[in-house]
Amino acid sequence: MPEHEVESGAVLGAPPRRVRALSAQAARLGVSPELSVRRGRDAVEFYKAAFGAVEIYRVGGTEELEAVVSQLTVGDTTFWVADESPQHKNFSPQSLGGSTVKLLLVVEDPPATIERAVALGATEVVPAVEEHGWLLGRIEDPFGHHWEIGKPLAEWPPSHGDRARANRDSAH
Repeated sequence: MPEHEVESGAVLGAPPRRVRALSAQAARLGVSPELSVRRGRDAVEFYKAAFGAVEIYRVGGTEELEAVVSQLTVGDTTFWVADESPQHKNFSPQSLGGSTVKLLLVVEDPPATIERAVALGATEVVPAVEEHGWLLGRIEDPFGHHWEIGKPLAEWPPSHGDRARANRDSAH
């Protein structure tokens, strides 16, 4: 994927941090979720503090224009956060009474990440436990989105023989 490094973090006065910027073509390839939320500025700050996200792009989120659209990175992935916009059929989980998706955040230390997110206002749904070859837990963030937070405990995806064994073991 063509990329180059840029400095990020100056948006909110944070110290600059080197992140990889994708070329125009690479930025168009793939899937990047956009989370609709209430209190977009607060959501961006939560994801930065809880998950170590880095903000690489922002429109709005100021006193003059409160609604925000922000692109964040965590590791090698990006996602977007935007204030809900009912006139455009973009609703937050809080407006819908739940979310239609959950996200998987792969981290080195799932229990610590879950603990940090809970300390910042998330609700623990499931503590991190070992199952199906993963150490995996689940939170609901303060904006209604569900995140599975975990890491594979062995090479992932498993080889064909490991998949067959897992399928056989889960059937019993």
